[in-house]
Amino acid sequence: MKIESIAVHAGDRKAPAKYVPTTTPIHAASSYFYETSAELDAVFAGELEGPAYARYGNPTADGLHEQIAALEGGGTVLATSSGMSALHLALLTALADRPKRIVAANVLFGQTYLLLSGVLEPQGVDTRFADPCDLDAFEKVVAEHKPGCVLVESVSNPLLRVTPLDRIVEIAHRHGAVVVADCTFTTPVIVRALDLGVDFVVHSGTKYLSGHADVLGGIVVCGDEHAALMSSLSRTLGPNLGPFECYLTMRGIKTLPLRMEAHCRNASVVAKALDQDQRIATVHYPGLSNHADHELASRLFSKSTSGEPQFGGMVSFEIAGAGRDGVFRFINSLNLVVRTLSLGDVHSLVSYPAMSSHRNLAPKHRARLGIGDNLVRLSVGIEDPEDIIADLLQALGS
Repeated sequence: MKIESIAVHAGDRKAPAKYVPTTTPIHAASSYFYETSAELDAVFAGELEGPAYARYGNPTADGLHEQIAALEGGGTVLATSSGMSALHLALLTALADRPKRIVAANVLFGQTYLLLSGVLEPQGVDTRFADPCDLDAFEKVVAEHKPGCVLVESVSNPLLRVTPLDRIVEIAHRHGAVVVADCTFTTPVIVRALDLGVDFVVHSGTKYLSGHADVLGGIVVCGDEHAALMSSLSRTLGPNLGPFECYLTMRGIKTLPLRMEAHCRNASVVAKALDQDQRIATVHYPGLSNHADHELASRLFSKSTSGEPQFGGMVSFEIAGAGRDGVFRFINSLNLVVRTLSLGDVHSLVSYPAMSSHRNLAPKHRARLGIGDNLVRLSVGIEDPEDIIADLLQALGS
């Protein structure tokens, strides 16, 4: 065999040895070799277990899928290239054989609004909005609109209202709709939405799941009745998460329960400190007893291994008397807390919703939703909470 051929083939396609890697390795192959065409045909047809082509499946992705399913308590899992691609796939699957109508929560991540209005609406999907925290009003819209699916967030971005997922599921199913819930802010550590009857659970894997600011990815989890269709759509559309990102997400998830406990504990301390500062007009955090959904969160959210309530790692607050310039001065004065557009990392992050997550909404629309020009969103990290608080307070005094 000539060197050109040796360079192409040497070292590949070795039969499995009698060892098992202690962690799932990165399988970077886009296609897979089998000893006979009959075996490859059986694999491609789903009659024999194994990968055939990366858009159809990848061993590293399979490991991540198994890991997520174990955390969620079941379901079929697909890892996708971003949280938005995961949400798109969930909605396409949910509406495939149902009326092309959605009832969505009135406060959502800004890009989700654009998905509904800029992508799905031109394709004939009609969306109405309602407040999921007002159950009577929400059911009235569902009854009138007769949607194919209901779309909510477990905790709203950025005002941190808690959705009564179990009650929303009852309303949706009573009217023949399925429920898609974005649970990025809670993760399966705090809420296992499948247990509450949610049909499709979506996560931005970029955030708490990977947790280290080095992955862009998304996750969809669904029950058995939707699994075949979701897998078929995924094979056709090809939103797959790459094997390296799957590996990093798996590695991040190994410490997810530990990190979430620290995020929640720190967020509670930080929220209480901000709530006592006269320079802060309002603090939004479900762990505060004066939060509108504190009792609901106490009922729905899980406790830590030490028995402490877990209310999430996100805090938003309004700086008294501040506008855009005042918020910018505050953010620019932070030293430990990182200015960025994301959340859920090990380090604390700050963002300005009017500039970032809800930038594309008209100012009047933002105002109607309660997203004022003085609102700041804080993703509390796992640093020492005293250091986080000290940085926030010094920046408020600048």
